[in-house]
Amino acid sequence: MKLKLDQNLGTRGSDLFKAAGHDVCTALAQGLDTAPDEELWQRTTADGRVLVTLDLDFADTLRFPPSNHPGMAVLRVPEHRGSSLLLQIM
Repeated sequence: MKLKLDQNLGTRGSDLFKAAGHDVCTALAQGLDTAPDEELWQRTTADGRVLVTLDLDFADTLRFPPSNHPGMAVLRVPEHRGSSLLLQIM
């Protein structure tokens, strides 16, 4: 699966998704780590990738209608401590 990871998942998240066999691109690698949500969204959609993020702003279906993109995963994880966060995601 072609994924774009938001900056809030970091390089460790990227490594885990790559190890699982996904084609991963990151917002950070593309210089989009400080971009407004709409800019990140447009680039992700144009690249034909599924956005993976912890940012609840992307769950707003009025701003980001489900029919207008390849997919999105807004991850919600339980309380965590440091490195255990990404282990819980995977």
